[in-house]
Amino acid sequence: MKILLINGPNLNLLGKREKGIYGETSFETYYNGLVTKYSGIDLAYYQSNVEGELINKIHEVGFSYDGIVINAGAYTHTSVALRDAIAAVNTPVVEVHISNILTRESFRHESIIGPACKGSIMGFGLDSYRLGIESFLEN
Repeated sequence: MKILLINGPNLNLLGKREKGIYGETSFETYYNGLVTKYSGIDLAYYQSNVEGELINKIHEVGFSYDGIVINAGAYTHTSVALRDAIAAVNTPVVEVHISNILTRESFRHESIIGPACKGSIMGFGLDSYRLGIESFLEN
């Protein structure tokens, strides 16, 4: 099984930015734990602050991977192009968020990408990614 974790803009700063919302652990540290925990699957990670690069990565793996777990960051609420890329590929995609976006600023309450995804997980901190991976293992 091949699963790609994708992080969008500003998520490269996890562990450094807004620790009250996003925690103190870097994504690299958390990801290394996931790789160990899920040693039986081919787990990959990609991060970009650039919308087009995220779209290109979805196109690249979207017909060959078994699943994509994406935290699109702010693009969740603004990117029709990212939503269209998710809808265009065969690989199922699970949307994840570290925080509960429904309890934050009102402009974060709507997910443009969500309707194109298999499901959405939010509010469980970094563990949202693990739950996203588990959603592919359980089905």
